[in-house]
Amino acid sequence: MKKKFEVDFLGEAIDFMESLDEKTREKIYYNMRKSQLVNDSELFKKLNQLIWEFRTKYNKKIYRLLSFWDKTDKEETLVIATHGFLKKTNKTPKIEIKKAEEIRKEYFKQKMRKNGK
Repeated sequence: MKKKFEVDFLGEAIDFMESLDEKTREKIYYNMRKSQLVNDSELFKKLNQLIWEFRTKYNKKIYRLLSFWDKTDKEETLVIATHGFLKKTNKTPKIEIKKAEEIRKEYFKQKMRKNGK
């Protein structure tokens, strides 16, 4: 099976993953790899126009990594994970979505600067 997209982690997402124990981290990576191959809204879900969420339920806890799409060769083939958190409510907190949107905006601003635009 061909992957539908690649995943890259920004600083806060890396810090979040490194803060977790090895088994939890492996479960999250497993679910992310699975979401690259199959459409499953339990694993990877659109929250709004810009922000998506990787979801992993493990040991009665729900781990979330918010993300957004970037393009390579005019196709949306790269998902950028912005940050993660342990979810305690049914709905994703608006403050976390807003944070992901701000990180996304800064990411594209830096990308444009880097490309000289």
